[in-house]
Amino acid sequence: MKYGFCLLFCLPLIISAQESGKPFKLNGTLKDLKFQPEMVYLQYQANGEWKTDSTVVNENKYTFSGQLNEPSQARLRVKYKVGEDGVKVPMSGLRDIATVFIQPGKIKVSAVDSFSNISVKGSDVHTEYAALREQEKPFEERMKPLIEKYREYGKAKDLANQNKTEEELEAIDKEKNEKVYAEYVITNPESPLALWALKQYAGWDINADKVEPLYTSLSQKNKDYPSAADFREALEIAKTTGIGKFAPDFTQNDTLDQPVSLSSLRGRYVLVDFWASWCGPCRAENPNVVKVFNRYKDRNFHIIGVSLDRTGAKEKWMKAIHDDQLTWTQVSDLKFWDNAVAKQYGIRAIPQNFLLDPEGKIIAKNIRGEELEKKLAEVMK
Repeated sequence: MKYGFCLLFCLPLIISAQESGKPFKLNGTLKDLKFQPEMVYLQYQANGEWKTDSTVVNENKYTFSGQLNEPSQARLRVKYKVGEDGVKVPMSGLRDIATVFIQPGKIKVSAVDSFSNISVKGSDVHTEYAALREQEKPFEERMKPLIEKYREYGKAKDLANQNKTEEELEAIDKEKNEKVYAEYVITNPESPLALWALKQYAGWDINADKVEPLYTSLSQKNKDYPSAADFREALEIAKTTGIGKFAPDFTQNDTLDQPVSLSSLRGRYVLVDFWASWCGPCRAENPNVVKVFNRYKDRNFHIIGVSLDRTGAKEKWMKAIHDDQLTWTQVSDLKFWDNAVAKQYGIRAIPQNFLLDPEGKIIAKNIRGEELEKKLAEVMK
């Protein structure tokens, strides 16, 4: 878990017409909902791509069908009919969205009182998921007051207390990952939920030294799932970008369309900073990076910013550089999350950064604010 990050999986879902695998059929029933349901939407992943489907609710019943080649975490969402007064019912995430693990076969989902209050039959993997969710709840209860504090400090622009609260949240999240997800993988390597649990444990910033042994312990059936191949690829990338590794070299064009290579900056401490003009948390962090750069730019320190801006958005990228006073090297291929350097480094959330020593070795990752300044002060003594 990380607060203040733009994540790859927040992208709009991709609709795919391709179908393969074994069939599933999901039958849903609704009872005593406060509002009259009109449509239900289903989103899930199959063949490595996201799919979305919709159906009309008829007499408080709905049905979906499709093909699956592995268990998939799916999201159900309801849309209500417009009231007699002509006012649309606003969506509530807690009330109108339900998570269900689907698998080949017949699945029954029943919702009572609230669309999110579901019971599921016919999906063994969902039963496992529900049990795991129960184990997560004590940690989530400990986080709730801290999340409120984090938001309050953010509104007050109290960065020091916000960062302190984030550290507390991260500590609880780390404890949850070890005691819930890692422990589940260790004790249930053949479970169809084990690969999903491992992905939760690994997060978007994979620690290969901790994650690879758990991946190795998985059953062969789990490793044969299509999504396991993608995860294995991400794990292999993480093995090349860990602390102590030499940062992979790259070349990308700067704002004047001139190629710049990372190796051309060898001999200096270098911060490789992944960001984008559209990323609010990145823009919020930029003043801290500017402060650090101005303090250390004459002490053998430089920054190369790698932007994940979109195709056709060069002007927005340039404006953000100007507005935020980013006076260091900036490169991008303007391909959004398909940025070649971002894919090379396994970037699935921004802002992210890598601090390199003069030889090009990674000495720190994802350090921000005071932590970045302290690290530079330490290495430049």
